[in-house]
Amino acid sequence: MNAVITGASKGIGRAIALKLAQNGYNLAICARNQAEVKAFENELQEFDVEVLALAVDCSKKENVISFFNQVKTQMKSIDVLVNNVGIFLPGNILDEADEVFEMQQQVNLNVAYYLSKNFGKMMREAKSGHIFNICSVASLQVVENAGSYSVTKTAMLSLNNVLRKELADFNVKVTAILPGSTLTASWEGTTIAAETFVQPEDIANSLYSILNLSSGVNVDELVLTPLKFDK
Repeated sequence: MNAVITGASKGIGRAIALKLAQNGYNLAICARNQAEVKAFENELQEFDVEVLALAVDCSKKENVISFFNQVKTQMKSIDVLVNNVGIFLPGNILDEADEVFEMQQQVNLNVAYYLSKNFGKMMREAKSGHIFNICSVASLQVVENAGSYSVTKTAMLSLNNVLRKELADFNVKVTAILPGSTLTASWEGTTIAAETFVQPEDIANSLYSILNLSSGVNVDELVLTPLKFDK
């Protein structure tokens, strides 16, 4: 089984990569920091799976397409695609620079579009596969001081739903995972107790459970939020 994961060196992406590697999946992963992605590649080798780890700046379309082409050269079929890479830039739409929106649109939405479109064609031809889009609770409701982020994550959920409809007839599943506050690097320095967050491993375990459901069922959306959370 072969899986592709973007934004895989930290947080949610890292937890998913570890979970899949532990269960025998070969991986193609990317992250922006070359040292971090290579160090993670070395760590994954202990699971005796094939790993293609590439440093990719997902803010540039040509780099994303190059990543797809390199993966396709090495992996002739893709069983799982996890569109995880994302960026959060706080601010209000009326007061932010245009580049704040444009950057989040590229990383949070366009990357998922490019990769889902290209890997999705491979899955459509194979008549099998599963695409996971790591959205956010911001896909369902506007988050304070996160206007552009909320717009791009809402659009990502819409992309997920369109993909699900287009691919269902070809036996390809598409699932949106919508986490609430999750303990990742973006919360570094917080005084909030770690155990009150959603853990990256919760998302990884949920994703793997979904992969092991019967062939005739699709999980359309999965929302994971903290039981108790006080900012």
